[in-house]
Amino acid sequence: MRILLFTLLFLCASLLAAPAKKAPASSSRIHGAVSSPAKFSGERLFAVLDSVGGTGTWMEWDVNGVRDPSVMSALDPLLKQANKPEMVWVLSERQKPLLAVLVPKGSGEVLLFYELSGLDAKPVKLSMNRVLTPAVVFRDYRQVAPGEFVHLDKPDLKVTANDKHVRFSYSKPDNTPLRFDSDFSKKTFVEKRHELRDYMDFLRYEYSLMLRAFVQSTRAMFNWQPWHWYMPEWNSKAFISEKELEAILVKGVKPEMFTVFKTKTEGGEVVEMRTSGNGFYEMTISNP
Repeated sequence: MRILLFTLLFLCASLLAAPAKKAPASSSRIHGAVSSPAKFSGERLFAVLDSVGGTGTWMEWDVNGVRDPSVMSALDPLLKQANKPEMVWVLSERQKPLLAVLVPKGSGEVLLFYELSGLDAKPVKLSMNRVLTPAVVFRDYRQVAPGEFVHLDKPDLKVTANDKHVRFSYSKPDNTPLRFDSDFSKKTFVEKRHELRDYMDFLRYEYSLMLRAFVQSTRAMFNWQPWHWYMPEWNSKAFISEKELEAILVKGVKPEMFTVFKTKTEGGEVVEMRTSGNGFYEMTISNP
């Protein structure tokens, strides 16, 4: 009988790094560097990242995830040297993405920045790592009971896990109810298209909140890197379509939850993200 994926959440095992893929050296270039004679404090490290990234969000690179050739063109030489990178981040919210690499240097550290030509991995089917451990996956959480975890900084972000499913939930109540027009079916074609665009934009925003809360607060669960979840060429088949949304609006009754993203992984698990539209979010991973 196949070992259930989520039972593995409670086993101790080491993560194996995927083999590196080479890319042309010209796909990235040094953008800058910041050195520290001693190890960066957490506050100082993120102050430097924020000063370079502005309002963008730095996303942590996963050594076990899909490897973008442009990222590896910068990382490959660093991974081969004695002082290997300690942490790696990517910022995609600019014309050319940035890569930040924290590397030991004597008794201190240096933060290297590379400008990438793009994020160029070819889309692949979502899959889950076969071996998962709480110490790695829930690094930013504390365990409060068997199979129950609470985020260290956001107590309203919680996880429950057992041999059948993993469920993330996050509550941030919105005092303004989601506008839902019960007369949608009576609108003109132009009015419907405008309404659909507004709702799709809203659900994309809700999806981005769920990615930050659920995907980016964990480590090594999936093969997609955090930025891949945002890219239409990767998520379009799983994201709610305009046709599906229009069918909901035509009914004229606001659903309790909107399913924004749903897909079956390579291993058969079902990953689903839902929002109430009023500040409650959840992501479930169901075992086949």
